[in-house]
Amino acid sequence: MISKDFLNSLVKNKSCVFGDNFFDFNCDSSSSNQEQTNDVFSEKWSSFTLSENKEKAFEMQKSWYLSLYGFSSEAALAAFLQTKPVIYDAGCGLGYKAAWFAQLAPESIVIGMDYSDSARIAASNYADIKNLYFFKGDIAHPFFEESSIDYTSCDQVIMHTNDPDATFAELVRSLKPSGQFACYFYAKKALPRELVDDYFRTQCSKMSNSELWEMSKQLTVLGKVLSDLNVSFNCPDIPALGIKGGTYDIQRFLYWNFLKCYWNESLGVETSDATNFDWYSPSNARRYSEEEVRDLVVGHALAIEYFHVEEACYSGRFVKNV
Repeated sequence: MISKDFLNSLVKNKSCVFGDNFFDFNCDSSSSNQEQTNDVFSEKWSSFTLSENKEKAFEMQKSWYLSLYGFSSEAALAAFLQTKPVIYDAGCGLGYKAAWFAQLAPESIVIGMDYSDSARIAASNYADIKNLYFFKGDIAHPFFEESSIDYTSCDQVIMHTNDPDATFAELVRSLKPSGQFACYFYAKKALPRELVDDYFRTQCSKMSNSELWEMSKQLTVLGKVLSDLNVSFNCPDIPALGIKGGTYDIQRFLYWNFLKCYWNESLGVETSDATNFDWYSPSNARRYSEEEVRDLVVGHALAIEYFHVEEACYSGRFVKNV
């Protein structure tokens, strides 16, 4: 079992007193956007933890994780993690990936941190995993000693911090030389979708959580109705709007180019609702171009071990050179 002295050696504040598997750093953001973002993710995770489909969603996310970061199988990820004594899941949500890492690498210490109340839920749900700890705090804050982490995973999170580039720099700072950093970035979409997203998100910041959930359910219904039409058409290239030509299903065309209205038949209504809520409810949700991601990586003296591109995102695994 990991000693509390070792855990304490990783954090900059040596006066921390850790509980069995949870510590609350009790820090508030000076940014209203960040506070709003934290609040809606607390709401999302508190609701989603009750979902009957959450385990199916977790398994889908684990499979996607392998693809996003260049692991051929769960066994390959396990072999990789077992060489990393200290593993950090930055923005852990309900903690299922942190728990997965801890189970795959039982001799490593795994720390999951989240600014929302999900960290406390995760600590309760995974209290039986002895090499796993959860912190409630801001991943952008310099909690950890410099060069103290062997592997940092920041999956589908960094865009929701107040200054994603500064958060990226902080996560690099705490990484050991030759340590690896897996990170995911939202991709910029077609111009009409970007404009609608920005306007829509501003309006959503004025809505209550109950109103946001109702809107999310309506977007799920719209996505399903469009999908059920089963209509495809050929679209021309429209470079000025960033719309790529090709054959589209009508739901996917509207989804990528105009309005996120997520629907996934296999994951069901609750997960689709949560996905729509996840997109429009947080004030902080930066999108990147591929060039911006690559410039950020190179600018922090990281070497690209693996780089992944798809319509929704860019992701990669990067090595700290110094």
